[in-house]
Amino acid sequence: MNATKQLHQPIIDQCKNNNAKAQIQLYNLYCQAMLNIAFRYVKDRFIAEDVMQDAFIKAFKNIKNYKNEVAFGAWLKRIVINQSIDYLKKKKLELVSINEEVYKVEDNEDWKVEENVSADKIIAIINNLKEKYRLVLTLYLLEGYDHQEISKVLKITENTSRTHLLRGKKLLKEQLKNLNYAEGY
Repeated sequence: MNATKQLHQPIIDQCKNNNAKAQIQLYNLYCQAMLNIAFRYVKDRFIAEDVMQDAFIKAFKNIKNYKNEVAFGAWLKRIVINQSIDYLKKKKLELVSINEEVYKVEDNEDWKVEENVSADKIIAIINNLKEKYRLVLTLYLLEGYDHQEISKVLKITENTSRTHLLRGKKLLKEQLKNLNYAEGY
């Protein structure tokens, strides 16, 4: 068990006993990071705050199910991501399934991004892509989900996830090239 886990475990244990003061402490420890994660998905600060609040409510209701198998932050992050995606689905976000359409597109990695391009610039470009590409790119590249996990979370096939990833990467590369942030292709 690492030091952070040991430090937060007493607070988590108190939260399992519905201790309001401990819940506030835990909220304060994680709220900013979870707000940033929600914002990455919903792209509106006020909505992200609502999503984050709902995620914390869900987390506190289900905290007795937290078994220390993963870091608490990772457990909470998954709840926030799922809550964000649920919000997008409620907003009738159309995650178009491509009816098992799979493109055998070569993912040509013969391009490089200029050294002066920050991760924030790349994330900003990703955030301006169509939702279906933005969500898959965010889950895959930024959150580290694999296609099986993405397919479950977004309720799309793994092939659709792969297709959205390939197309999203292609669009990202085009945008970077158009902004003279990338060369090659």
